Amino acid sequence: MSEALLTRIAQALERLAPAQLESADWHAFPAYVWDGKAARGITPLDAPALGLMQGIDKQKAAVVENVSRLSRGAAAHDMLLWGARGMGKSALLRAATLAAQQASPGSIALVQASPDAGLADLFSTLRKVDRRFLVFLDDLGFDAGDSDGARKLRSWLEGGVEARPANVRLAVTSNRRAIVERHLSEQDDPINPRDVIDDRLALADRFGLSLGFHNCTQDDYLAIIAGYAESFGLTYDESDALEWSKRRGGRSGRVAWQYVNELAGRVGRAI
Repeated sequence: MSEALLTRIAQALERLAPAQLESADWHAFPAYVWDGKAARGITPLDAPALGLMQGIDKQKAAVVENVSRLSRGAAAHDMLLWGARGMGKSALLRAATLAAQQASPGSIALVQASPDAGLADLFSTLRKVDRRFLVFLDDLGFDAGDSDGARKLRSWLEGGVEARPANVRLAVTSNRRAIVERHLSEQDDPINPRDVIDDRLALADRFGLSLGFHNCTQDDYLAIIAGYAESFGLTYDESDALEWSKRRGGRSGRVAWQYVNELAGRVGRAI
């Protein structure tokens, strides 16, 4: 076989082979998205101002302090933020990370991932980086039959042979405190009713910091709108704001933000 033919075959094989993904620069960006094989840098890190996040003062103080500890290299907790939709769980994690970055530039980065997308490879990579990372699993929930996923995450948090690295902490948001779906029938198990429930809660108990977020009151809802409206120089009517929440079917930080966006749109403003 001629050398020219061998060269053409080698070139054809190179074209067929998948391109090698470039390694992310883990010092260059404030946030990353991990797809299971590689990371994509995100800049800027989009987050609301902490002062505009109303109605969650205790949760905000706890998360900000914990992320600050992590950024300084001090002992910090894995976090579970659970509860009502639209109450700022994910936004608070982004805002707290941004505040820590502003206080100590380059000290910490946020990495969004999913539990079934190569966490082992991610942790192995981050273990070698001289930087702190908050790995963020958003809107997490396991079906009642998905015991493998929940157990795998439990082992990363605590008790596994290979735990997450010392420079990494996990932050999980979920609509359910137990993360794993539960049913009333579990209470009626005639053999050992507590075993099933305790197993469901075992994952939630691995988080050092577990914070509940609940539907906001009318006063909190209006306070959120007032803060945003003042920040953006918008005017509004309380009765109109309350009517908006009725049409949306509830009150939350997300609904308040959507109303503020509507206010800006009515006057031709971008926010």
